[in-house]
Amino acid sequence: MLREPRDDAEQVTQVLAGEPVTVEEERDGWARVSTAYDYPGWIRTADLGGDEDAKWLQTTVNDPIEWARGLVGKTPYEWGGMTARGIDCSGLVHMGFRATGRLVPRDADQQEGAGTPVDDPQPGDLITYGDPGRPADHVAFWVGDGRILHSTRRDGVDGVVEETEPDELRARRRRVFRL
Repeated sequence: MLREPRDDAEQVTQVLAGEPVTVEEERDGWARVSTAYDYPGWIRTADLGGDEDAKWLQTTVNDPIEWARGLVGKTPYEWGGMTARGIDCSGLVHMGFRATGRLVPRDADQQEGAGTPVDDPQPGDLITYGDPGRPADHVAFWVGDGRILHSTRRDGVDGVVEETEPDELRARRRRVFRL
């Protein structure tokens, strides 16, 4: 996003995939928008759905799992990542919910703290993992039938995967919750 409606203007921020924006004004092929975090700036009107990144930005879905499944086998794990070029576990959850228009906390321990515990997980619920006495260090979508959807890096696995919950994670399970 740019400070003024011209290509050589200063960049003030970036809009990430799934972030809801409010168009406040349109002028000469430019849109003045405000992000969900109230950052204002200008973007080309054509970018509100024109190129591949913008389409990803504008894609909205009803189910965060549906969005996350679009990255399976395509997106590598990157600690702190929140894009199709690289994403971590909590970024996958955060961005999945953003694609539905819901803003949720960014990190696994924050997501865990914002959730409501459930006894009988349903698809779309979340599971956190971690060591006793320490904050959660991993989060995954529960997709049912003992399967999870998450971004991970371990021997032979790198990126967004849907798989049976690995034994090493099940042994570190902390909480099952709903956002």
